[in-house]
Order: sequence, then C-alpha cells, then structure tokens
Amino acid sequence: MVKNDSFFLWTDAQSWHNTEKFFEDTKKRTESEKQLSGKRKDEKMEEVMILADKIINLRKKNGWSQEELAEKLGVTRQSISKYEGAQSIPDLDKILKLSEIFGVTTDYLIKDELEEEEYAASQMQENESESDRSVHKVTMEMANEYLQIIDWSAGKTAFATMLCILSPIVLLMLGAMSEMPNYHISENAAAGIGICVLIVLIAIAVTIFILCGMKTKKYEYMEKEDIETAYGVSGMVKEKRDAYHSPYVTQLVIGITCCICSVIPLFGTLAVSESDFYMVSAVCMLLTLVAIGTYFIVRSAAKMNAMNQLLEEEDYTRQKKHENKKMSGPVTVYWLIATAIYLAWSFTTNDWDRTWIIWPVVGVLFPAFYAIVSGIRKKS
Repeated sequence: MVKNDSFFLWTDAQSWHNTEKFFEDTKKRTESEKQLSGKRKDEKMEEVMILADKIINLRKKNGWSQEELAEKLGVTRQSISKYEGAQSIPDLDKILKLSEIFGVTTDYLIKDELEEEEYAASQMQENESESDRSVHKVTMEMANEYLQIIDWSAGKTAFATMLCILSPIVLLMLGAMSEMPNYHISENAAAGIGICVLIVLIAIAVTIFILCGMKTKKYEYMEKEDIETAYGVSGMVKEKRDAYHSPYVTQLVIGITCCICSVIPLFGTLAVSESDFYMVSAVCMLLTLVAIGTYFIVRSAAKMNAMNQLLEEEDYTRQKKHENKKMSGPVTVYWLIATAIYLAWSFTTNDWDRTWIIWPVVGVLFPAFYAIVSGIRKKS
C-alpha cells in the first residue's frame, strides 16, 4: 500500500514538472513570436516611410501640388496625403502608374537600398535638361522678408492702379459741364484743368509703381524661376495662407461685385435720360466703381500670389513657369502687332473715337491665341 502511494506521488510530481515545463516553453515561444512580429512590423513601417518620402520628394521635384498628382494618378487628394503620411500603401497598379508619372523605375519606388533616383530611359534626357536649370534657395528669413515686402507694397500698388482708372474722371466731367449753359466754364479751361489733374494722378501712380518695383526687384525670380524652400518654410507659408483665405475671399467678392455693378449707372441713365451730361456722369460712376473693385482685387491677389509663389502652386508651378517662358515671345509679338494695327488704322482714318474698339477685340481674342499657340508647342 505504501509502495502504491509512493508511486502515485512520484507520478503526480512528474506530471506537474512536465506541465510547468510546457507552460514555460509556451511562454518563451509566445514572447519570441511577439518580438519577431514587432520586428517585421517595424521593418514594414520603415518601408512605408521610405516610399512616402520618395513620393514627396518626386512630387516636389516636378513642382506638383497634391491635387495635381492626385489628378494624374486618378485618386483623391486625401489618398495622396495618406501615401505621403505613411498612413496607407499604394496598390501595385498605383505604384506602376506612379513609376510612369515620375519617370522612375518601380525598383526605385519599392526597394529600400536604392537611395538615388533610377530614371526610366524615356525620361533621362528630360531630367538631365531639368537638372541644368538654376534653382534658387529660399531660407526662412528670405521668405518672411518677401511676404513683408508684398504686404507693404500690395495696398500701394492697388491704390496706384485705382488712381490710373480715376484719372480721366475730372477731364470727362469738366468737358460735359462746359457744354451745359448752367456751368460757366469754357472748353479750354475744362480741358486744361482736366488734363493737369490726369497727369498729376498718373505721375503719382507711376511713382508708386516704381518704388514698389524697386522694393520687390530682388525677389522677382520668385514668379519666374524655380525655387527650393528650406525646412519649415512651406509649413509657415501654408499657415499664413490658411489664415488669409477668409479675408482674401471677402475682398475678392467685394471687388468682383463692384466691377459687375459698375454698368448699372450707365444702363440706368440710358433708360431714364438721353442727356450727354447724365451719360458722362454715368461713365464717371462706372469708372469709380471699377476703380474701387480693382483696388480690392489687386490688393488681395498680390498677397495670395506671393504665398503661392513660395509654395510653387496654382499658377506658379514649375511646369507653368516654363510654359510662360516659352510663351513670352509669341505674346510680345501678338501685342506689338495689335498696337501696330491700332496706330496704322487711327492715323490713316483719323477716327480716334472709333479705333479704340480694337482693344476690347484684341483682349477677347488673346486667350484663344494663347491656347492655340500653347497647344501647338505641346504637340511639337
């Protein structure tokens, strides 16, 4: 009986030892699997981060915004933001398309060990020519100084533009008053005073334009040349642009509304009276409203354009800058021909009161001319 009890005690002890060993082995195996899983997860995250950085780098080198890249890739801007933030990974089709868009190999996008861009053969010549272009470095101090200069000059430039539009009002009103018997003013006096006021206002406006132009001359490359901003500049500019968005929209709406409503006095006068004096007065009111509207538009647009130039977005992407450079020649020829036609027509017919009609026509045709020439250049 004692022997049997000893046997059972030995068996229980052995079973407990085996069970304890089993749990210890299981615990060690679980911890090992967790470490391996964590290591794989970290490696995967590292790969995602590297791909995200490559997408950001290639997008900025091409001068595209997230919206433009999303349009080329056929996805939403939010998807591009997630790719660049390493919050999601593009599928295989999207990676292949990214390779075509950026002109790099898929190996460069996928493999970690390829740190330098591995360009596709079809893009080698284009990328070599782009690398020859001068890129201006913009530091945080330069960006802040540029925005301060634009903030200082925007209101003054807008005011000078407003003076140019208002300058003929006195001449028009005095000319109309000289033909009215109630106003004792001769035509010569009206013309002399009106022209003097016009010249003074134009002189003030030109002086302001020159001063503002000299102030911004050192940064004129922002609009036409490729730039590369230092770390933190883009974030700072985006914050300022987001903060300015609401005032920008408000001023733009006020300006456009004034320009649209400027024709109301003219058509209202046509409906009520045929008097030349009232018609001239309506034209002066039209010019006043246009001047006010132009002030708000120019002032708000100057500040917004400066921020877009630093970010190389909207009308100031690298691609559009290069297109504008190529189009500068045809545009100059277009306006020179228009001016030559206007002068030839005016001097030969002496119908100066009619030949001005060429400018609205030329202005309306210009976008069509620009689109046609730009399309031909792209095809060639």
